[in-house]
Amino acid sequence: METVNHQRPRVLTGIKTTGTPHLGNYVGAIRPAIEASRDSRRESFFFLADYHGIIQCQQPELLQQSTLEIAATWLALGLDPTEVVFYRQSDVPEIMELSWILSCVCAKGLMNRSHAYKAAVADNEAAGEDPDFGINMGLFSYPVLMAADILMFNATQVPVGRDQLQHIEMARDIAQRFNHVYGDCFELPEALIEDSVAVLAGLDGRKMSKSYNNTIPLFLPEKKLQKTINKIKTNLLEPGEPKQLDDSALFPIWRAFATSEQSDYMREQFAAGIAWGQAKKELFELINDHLREPRQRYQQLLESGTQIESILQQGAERARAAAAPFLDQIRQAIGIRSIA
Repeated sequence: METVNHQRPRVLTGIKTTGTPHLGNYVGAIRPAIEASRDSRRESFFFLADYHGIIQCQQPELLQQSTLEIAATWLALGLDPTEVVFYRQSDVPEIMELSWILSCVCAKGLMNRSHAYKAAVADNEAAGEDPDFGINMGLFSYPVLMAADILMFNATQVPVGRDQLQHIEMARDIAQRFNHVYGDCFELPEALIEDSVAVLAGLDGRKMSKSYNNTIPLFLPEKKLQKTINKIKTNLLEPGEPKQLDDSALFPIWRAFATSEQSDYMREQFAAGIAWGQAKKELFELINDHLREPRQRYQQLLESGTQIESILQQGAERARAAAAPFLDQIRQAIGIRSIA
């Protein structure tokens, strides 16, 4: 196994294997993460969180297909598996062993405060159900698994949105408790809050989200992409009537894919009263040009599952080169060691 050097700051990004990536995912998470991964001053770990995926998705074929699509998406958009450690969570069994070890020092009360668990309980109570109706232990304890994902590699920085900050705080709490009981093993990870990334509106003007069913999937074929963009909600202003930049989802999406000159051009067009149909046509052309080559690479990767599998297995070897010796240290610390 190749040894991973841990002299540089170690940055870890998890990608849940559920659903199909959309334009909002690309602009808000995928593109900035790939750009950051090219920074040679830090060491980047990217993993497909398939064990997290089964908390929500218990359809095996769907989980496998999502894993394939999401791996192909990141690779097609430029993630370089020779420059980062790109692996599938389930290919690194040390993570799951560490998750159990951490669960034995994690207070149940900490899990009771998890936002996802509290929200599920609140939904049940609002519906007149038992508070824990339909809640599995995966949902309840997944912050422990998330802590194991991070602490297994002693990641020092974890990029998250502000709504995910609690997970990093929980990982820190669990690491501190372990260090207190067994001695210093874990570095305390820091959250990299991504407030500056773009948040795109969806077809109905709300935040683009699978839960709202208002997304524009990232790698739609050209004709379907154009039809979907034509569904973006606009107001009733006629051609020739000036349009406000914040009055529709169109301009923020345009700006996310445009150069500064192209953004200036569309500002002028809005002020001049561009017809919504023409604006949508130009938006389609802009996005289609941006995604044409990645879409071709994506389709080629989808047709070659063996290529993706090979990349993930190589990534798993590199990940385990870091994880296995560290887990041995943790076992020694907790007293699971040879009695010879």
